[in-house]
Amino acid sequence: MAAPVSGESGSGARGDSGSGAPGAESGEFCPGFRDVDAFVKHGLGTVVSATKAAGGLPQPGDEFDFYRSFPGFQDFCAVQGERLLHCMSQLMKHHGCRSHINDKNKLTGLEERFDLVVESNDVILEKVGIMLDEASGVTRSQPVMPAGYQPPKIVVSSWNRKGGNRSTETFHLLHAKNIQRPQLKFKDKVDNSNTPFIPKISVKPNAVKPLSSYFTNKQLRNERPEDLDVPPALADFIHQLRTQEHMDDMFSHPYQHELDHLVMSESLRIKPEPQIYKPLEETSCKFIDTLEDLVDMNEKLTRSKEFAVDLEHHSYRSFLGITCLMQISTREEDFIIDTLELRSEMYILNESFTDPSIVKVFHGADSDIEWLQKDFGVYVVNMFDTHHAARSLNLGRNSLDHLLKLYCNVDSNKRYQLADWRIRPLPEEMLAYAQADTHYLLYVYDRLRADLCDAANGQSNLIHLVWSKSKDLCLKKYVKPIFTEESYMELYRRQKKSFNSQQLAAFRLLYAWRDKLARSEDESTGYILPNHMMMKIAEELPKEPQGIIACCNPTPPLVRQQINELHQFIKQAREIPLLKAEVAAEKKKSMTPKRKSESTLFGPHDTSHVSESDLMELSFTDTKVGVLFTEDDNTSGLTASAKITLFAEVEEMDSGHLTVAQQKAHSIMESFENPFRMYLPSKDIHISKNAKYDPSSKIYEISNRWKLQSIEQQKKEAQAKQQAKQHAKEQAKKAKEERQKAKKNYQESLQDVSTVRQQIVESKQVGQKRERVASEAGEESLKQNKKIMKTDKGTPAAVQSPAASKKIQKQETEESKQDQSSEFTPFDYSQSDFKVFAGGKPNDSKHFDPNRQSNEFRRKKNPRGHRQGPGGRGMPAKSERGFHHNWPRR
Repeated sequence: MAAPVSGESGSGARGDSGSGAPGAESGEFCPGFRDVDAFVKHGLGTVVSATKAAGGLPQPGDEFDFYRSFPGFQDFCAVQGERLLHCMSQLMKHHGCRSHINDKNKLTGLEERFDLVVESNDVILEKVGIMLDEASGVTRSQPVMPAGYQPPKIVVSSWNRKGGNRSTETFHLLHAKNIQRPQLKFKDKVDNSNTPFIPKISVKPNAVKPLSSYFTNKQLRNERPEDLDVPPALADFIHQLRTQEHMDDMFSHPYQHELDHLVMSESLRIKPEPQIYKPLEETSCKFIDTLEDLVDMNEKLTRSKEFAVDLEHHSYRSFLGITCLMQISTREEDFIIDTLELRSEMYILNESFTDPSIVKVFHGADSDIEWLQKDFGVYVVNMFDTHHAARSLNLGRNSLDHLLKLYCNVDSNKRYQLADWRIRPLPEEMLAYAQADTHYLLYVYDRLRADLCDAANGQSNLIHLVWSKSKDLCLKKYVKPIFTEESYMELYRRQKKSFNSQQLAAFRLLYAWRDKLARSEDESTGYILPNHMMMKIAEELPKEPQGIIACCNPTPPLVRQQINELHQFIKQAREIPLLKAEVAAEKKKSMTPKRKSESTLFGPHDTSHVSESDLMELSFTDTKVGVLFTEDDNTSGLTASAKITLFAEVEEMDSGHLTVAQQKAHSIMESFENPFRMYLPSKDIHISKNAKYDPSSKIYEISNRWKLQSIEQQKKEAQAKQQAKQHAKEQAKKAKEERQKAKKNYQESLQDVSTVRQQIVESKQVGQKRERVASEAGEESLKQNKKIMKTDKGTPAAVQSPAASKKIQKQETEESKQDQSSEFTPFDYSQSDFKVFAGGKPNDSKHFDPNRQSNEFRRKKNPRGHRQGPGGRGMPAKSERGFHHNWPRR
């Protein structure tokens, strides 16, 4: 946008200072370019090609890292990077900026280069703004004057008025500010609802098949259920049920039958004689903005054999877009129609546009056909598209300006192609641009037909090919953009970015908010929030509202107004659990072909060396898991699926070979029906999404009831899980207490158990006591006899009894034992015999003797009285310690 202005302002300076240059002598703006427009056109094409090439480069991430692993790619990137840095340095030097971009510093090189680029952009954009202000007349460069000099007052003329002695001035008007929105004047309000598009046609001229009664009966078409006692959310649903019988006619092409039976006329098959066009200045151009003028023009069109058509459309400040202007040219005159003023009366043109005997010439009618249907309800029958004709001739470039240059030697002026065509009144320059679009098109149509005949050696096959493609374009139907819950995924896949769950949730919420606001305000989504800004907000997830504004430069007006609502969306997305994005994984999964082996015993990762052909041919029937509502999962490998065919697909069964059980299952499946089918529409009927969020609607009640039931079920499951956890904890606690108790009892029982040495010592003491008792038995018997004799002497015989004598003996033995225990002396182990524990002959020495080591490996003879054990060792026949049942136990 700035290049033409800067080039124009600079051309005058160069012409004054450097008149001796070769470019000035030849009259060229710069070497190789005749004027500023040629230079700008070449520069724009270069920028577009560079942008396309940059878009084809590997994306940062895994793809770039993969290419980076090749040395050839690294060298190529290094060379091209140096070239780009050199070009940027030259541009900076040309604009007087710092140009040390090639200076390399390992630590701060990248940051310094980035700062240089930002600084240079600011300088260049500031210069562009100054030049734009000078070109539009807002400010003008004032020369330096001496003190006291008063320059003459300069009257700033209107922007669309040419100067006195100045040469032809170029005007650059792209957008007009502070104009009234034309949608406010429309009789039929724009329908931005989230419902399919229904044709606006009510009268069908040139009809072979009559129009459906749905379109002709205005009462049926306009009947709405608002008057009935139903919730507003069900209004669209009831209206669709009423018109269900007209469903096929509502969404079909009104001229489908006429176009299917259309035959190319014989005049198109003959090579024409091109009719030269009138000069643009001599041709009358009529601006039509009243109904009377529109009717007169339509009568002139019906008397002609062919006419050219073009449209000017505006889409930035409207959700669906607005057709602002229509240009029509015949062989004698040109017409420019104000479609904003005659929007509701444009259907009159169907009389000429649908006449099969009149050829309508378009160039690139893909969008024009849809705009005519959407805004006016106008359809086209018998069209010839010059764009497809140029493609059939392989002209290289198929644009209209190339065809005008090739056949008419006319340089088209495309500076108003992106202008705001809502401006009223239209300036003269824009009217001239609109007239030139269709003025030469009929002559180009003749020349293209002649070239097609020559290319086909006088045959009409190429012309018929172009005509058939044009007829297919006429059959094209306008489709209104419908918002669904998955609409955001299409834009997300196009951006080639990988988001986590929080970023993806934020992107989904922003996309839904933008669509809803754009429909209600009748603004384009690019005006509400451009795609790159929305992706930036979703990627950064700002924590504050100022962060959202920082992601948008410049900030859209509606974003600044709705900043609090956007901040709530970001906070809501941040509360979602952080998970990795699964879109890329699903995409890779879908691209990976699945191997379906014939045998279920053969898996793709089978490590055996047995091939599939060597396996047994087993007959497996395809069975499905016995679940009522599940999606089919393609499982491979060794699987054991339940052979329950109750809920299998009944279409796969042959009714002639069904068993009794299968027939019963078949009848049960046929009786299955969704109990909420009465609340659901058919597949072809669209229900308004607002019904889901209207508390007064039945759909809201049903969905809310299911949500509550699912929440209650989740709560019950959570309580059951919590009770199971508590029960498991209690069981573990009890088991732990029992183990501790058993351990404590075991330790207490070990305290009363004596060790082996203690048991041996006690057994020896018991043995010594026995020997003492045996040796002293004679003495005790003598003492007892003496005592008995004394008692016998002291007591009479009659008094003493044998029981009493025995009691006296027991008391005496107990007293003797107590005396022995009181007189206990420690045992002298030096007198003990240790051979009892040796089990054989004692060793001569207990110390290690290396000289006798070799003799220990010899087999010893069995001593007398020993038997040979199973291991070859000699074992004593009888232990000197006694029998084993008398040994002390542990």
